[in-house]
Amino acid sequence: MAAKDAPSLPAGRPRAAAALPLNALRAFDAVARRGSLRAAADELRVVPGAVRQQMASLEDSLGVALLSREGGRVALTHAGRRFADAVAVALDILTRAADEITDAERRRRIRLGAPMPLAANWLIPRLPRLMADLPALEIDIIPVDVAFTLADRPDLDALIVGGEYRPLPDIAAFGFMKDEFGLVGTPAEAAKLQGAVDGDEASAAVAIVARDVAYLLDDWFRESGTPPLRFHKRFETETLELAIAAAKAGLGIVAAPRASIERELAEGLLVAPLGFVARPVGYRLCCRSMDAEGKAILALRAWLTREGAGKLPGSAE
Repeated sequence: MAAKDAPSLPAGRPRAAAALPLNALRAFDAVARRGSLRAAADELRVVPGAVRQQMASLEDSLGVALLSREGGRVALTHAGRRFADAVAVALDILTRAADEITDAERRRRIRLGAPMPLAANWLIPRLPRLMADLPALEIDIIPVDVAFTLADRPDLDALIVGGEYRPLPDIAAFGFMKDEFGLVGTPAEAAKLQGAVDGDEASAAVAIVARDVAYLLDDWFRESGTPPLRFHKRFETETLELAIAAAKAGLGIVAAPRASIERELAEGLLVAPLGFVARPVGYRLCCRSMDAEGKAILALRAWLTREGAGKLPGSAE
């Protein structure tokens, strides 16, 4: 048996350990673990003859018998047992290395819904930084109505929502930024608002009301403790995005979240003479509960939390 375990190589024949066939190593590992050619073939989903050929190829490459064959049964030789341990370790290392490389290189796609004003003013300007910080993620930003939920958009993986949102069952919500809102307008319209607050009866302040968040105006007066004003007139728009555009055009004053007018505040196009009020619940990232611990969502949550901790234009020190 010793001669069979380690036969001599023919003269002049080099060992080819560096060129061992990977498929043959996988077949040998399966035989060593399963104890038979047929069981190994079942695991590899090939015919037994294919495993037999792989074993013959491997033994020929090594110049050593790895299996003893007696009465139609196979068993590992002494050399086979030693080699089986090494092959198992090597295949495990290769598998883990391949998984790590694949995980590192594979780009994970998230379809992220966000209200249009927030998407345009807060999220899109930060997208280059998001892409640089999270290269493994591909973020598709999908503008949605302020009142939309994940139940309304099953095609979305996650949704950014403000203080007016109430999470549904089976939805996980994670806060990442304060949600503040104020009465804003161009400097000229802001002066009219300040005049109305100061009791100037000649003030012609106009309220712009977005129908999708019509409650924001009343909420601001209630939550700020400022007595409600009698505006000269009310101008309505269908969405908050249009209301902000109307305010930028100088049509009046709108109640708007600070993050949704970040650029306009920084550039001085809109001002908030009466300041901003924090809402009880801040901005949150919502996803389905079963996705909450996924790598992509966890990475996005951590990034939003870091960004949300930054100081917004016009905020207090």
